[in-house]
Amino acid sequence: MQSGFFDLDNRYDQLSKLKDPLVELNQIIDWRLFADLLAETTTKPRKNAAGRKPFDRVMLFKMLILQRMNNLSDDRLEYQVRDRLSFMRFLGLGLSGTVPDAKTMWVFREEIKEKDLTERLFARFDECLRALDVELKSGQMIDATFVTAPKQRNTREENKLIKEGAVPIEWGQNPHKLAQKDTEARWTKKNNESFYGYKDHANVDKATKLVTAWEMATAQVHDSQVLEEVLQSPEIGGAEVYADSAYRSKAQEESLVASNVKPFSELD
Repeated sequence: MQSGFFDLDNRYDQLSKLKDPLVELNQIIDWRLFADLLAETTTKPRKNAAGRKPFDRVMLFKMLILQRMNNLSDDRLEYQVRDRLSFMRFLGLGLSGTVPDAKTMWVFREEIKEKDLTERLFARFDECLRALDVELKSGQMIDATFVTAPKQRNTREENKLIKEGAVPIEWGQNPHKLAQKDTEARWTKKNNESFYGYKDHANVDKATKLVTAWEMATAQVHDSQVLEEVLQSPEIGGAEVYADSAYRSKAQEESLVASNVKPFSELD
């Protein structure tokens, strides 16, 4: 028997009764407050009405929120949005709605990075929460997620120049080719598996699972080098820090203790 809208409403009601946290987040945040900043990422005007319309920028930002709350790669984010009713409802997508794919999210992230919007967007997000007396002091969970970038087909000489911080001359002479090249992504290896791209480093409040700080680095940068960028003061994020061994070192622990932070607690 085919399910209908009534069945879907029942599922949503059941999720609400189970205290779906995304419902409350949609209730307390006026997402229109981000529209002016996100308008700066609007792509070039369309030449004609053919083809797919651009995705709503606020919805894409909300997908970044979901990504950081759940520590998801772009591919897993796409899958979870397609699979989970709570995610679809949070984003305002129906069962037949078009879900942004992993490549779309990568391009969007590059756009907000190029416009220097990342910190401004998440700072405004934090302001909204604090204005509503939402406490984000239950503990700081710091973790990294790999963000893969399209693999480049470069020559050995081209890769050598990129690693030195330069751009091949012919690329600079051809804006169209340069626009298709990522000169910042890097390779790294974890558990004998190679990754090419970047890492998202996020500080998430333990109780609310909301992002309080975020930093992107190339994949080869060691996690411990990014800790200070995402760490909040005890007054803002709480006195306990939860992080895996990649962030830990004797020097880091001593620094945290000196700042009245309880270093590297174990999660329950």
